[in-house]
Amino acid sequence: MGSRSRGGTGSGLLVSLLLSLLSLHHRSPVLVSAAGGGNNGEPYVGVTIGTEVTNLLSPSDLAAFLRAQRITRVRLYDADPRILSALASSGARAIVGVPNDELLALGSSPSTAAAWVARRVLPFAGVNSTTPNVISAIAVGDEVPTALPSALPVLLPAIRSLAAALAAANLSSPIPVSTPLPFSVVLDPFPPSQAFFNQSLAKSFVAPLLAHLANTSAPLMLNLYPYYSLMQSNGVIPLDNALFRPLPPSLEMVDPNTLLHYTNVFDAMLDAVRVAVRNLNATGGAGVPILVTETGWPSYGDKRAEPYATKDNADAYNSNLIKHVLEDKPGTPMAPGAAAQSSAYIYELFNEDLRPGPVSEANWGLFYGNGTPVYLLHVSGAGGFLGNDTTDRSFCVAADDADEKAVQAAMDWACGPGRADCTAIQPGQGCYMPNDVRSHASYAFDAYYQSQGRAAGSCYFQGAGMVTTTDPSHDNCLFPGSKQLSNSTGSGSANNTMEHTSDAQGSAIWRLRTGREKGFLLFLRFLLSVAVVIVMDSNFWT
Repeated sequence: MGSRSRGGTGSGLLVSLLLSLLSLHHRSPVLVSAAGGGNNGEPYVGVTIGTEVTNLLSPSDLAAFLRAQRITRVRLYDADPRILSALASSGARAIVGVPNDELLALGSSPSTAAAWVARRVLPFAGVNSTTPNVISAIAVGDEVPTALPSALPVLLPAIRSLAAALAAANLSSPIPVSTPLPFSVVLDPFPPSQAFFNQSLAKSFVAPLLAHLANTSAPLMLNLYPYYSLMQSNGVIPLDNALFRPLPPSLEMVDPNTLLHYTNVFDAMLDAVRVAVRNLNATGGAGVPILVTETGWPSYGDKRAEPYATKDNADAYNSNLIKHVLEDKPGTPMAPGAAAQSSAYIYELFNEDLRPGPVSEANWGLFYGNGTPVYLLHVSGAGGFLGNDTTDRSFCVAADDADEKAVQAAMDWACGPGRADCTAIQPGQGCYMPNDVRSHASYAFDAYYQSQGRAAGSCYFQGAGMVTTTDPSHDNCLFPGSKQLSNSTGSGSANNTMEHTSDAQGSAIWRLRTGREKGFLLFLRFLLSVAVVIVMDSNFWT
């Protein structure tokens, strides 16, 4: 698995030009034509799969889990032949990755690149009728300009060598080769109409990269995180704008140069990239589609440093992203319509409990390691994506404001006359810890609530209980509602062969991802200027 450096390194520089908005507001608008950013075929949503998970699912169980969830697009951070072999039976197609620590070898030797393709790609590239066609693209490195800048000189040679090796194989379905870039390579992204690429990279790296991508019909891969833009905005960006939630027209972000309205941060970031590409004037660059290789939202973090890392916000962002891409297909204000809608990969499938760093580092997954949902996505109508549609799933837990004595009495009733199965909260059982009244009562309440078919009133407990759509399962403790949910997926052992991951400890605002590379560390650049936000009569993020 390659180095995975999340978008915290400068992805939120939206704030840096707010001081200039006053003057921009008085300029006459200049409409910007849309850069070609569409996909070949219908837009899709996939998921990334990291492997730093306790008791990671076996490849065969992973394939079964993907089938159950109707996930057909995944991104891997290496090209593990065991996983690729299993994916052949799941119907999923995968972007495979070249880890950052392999770039030097592949970029320095075309023969080494050709050997890598022959060994890692061709057996899964549909070379003949007996060869599975699993690989959809190759992602060479990951956020190299920030994660491993010393490897930047060999990145484009590695991409070219791998593309040449694939071309020589005469595949019936070409496999594009690109590299996921951090959004921080785009400077001054708001308003989108004045964005540009980092000048130290623009001519030397980005322009020739775009020319190569245009010549080989490959996408520009980018990792986009509105979460970090929100975190770095110091309150300038409304939370709802980052979560795809509608805002009153008076609060919508308006680009003063184009007068285009932006209802969400995701689209504004995409248009900033399109403008940066146009301004670079790279050969064929305007026709290169954008593929979002990572985006997502953490479900848990340090409560003081990362207040927006909650299950409700993660549910809102990822559910609304899925709807935005798969159902609405609006494109962006500069490139409207389904044909220009960028596909996206949600970061990530499982919580990676083995990752070091901030508390949120281990909490970006849609599922715990045992296949239980971390939170309840609302994706009904999204073309079958994520078969574990949980829009009607609810749980019963102890009410936050209930008196502890009332909670104890209600638990005694549930486990006694109510005949709820409270075995799991007995000493030595999976839900005994933490050993406190509210934790035990929440399990007992849910056991009774589920046994009654979640009937109205079955979670009242004289005011001691409350219904929630957030799965209360934790660590090794699987709540009754989660067990029913797991059984309903039909994924078999994929949902039961793993134990819950635990929350990592630590604290920091910015997400530092180091991957498995030994000897390489992400150098986190934090260049946030404290802006004075002047609220005028113009409409922009306030």
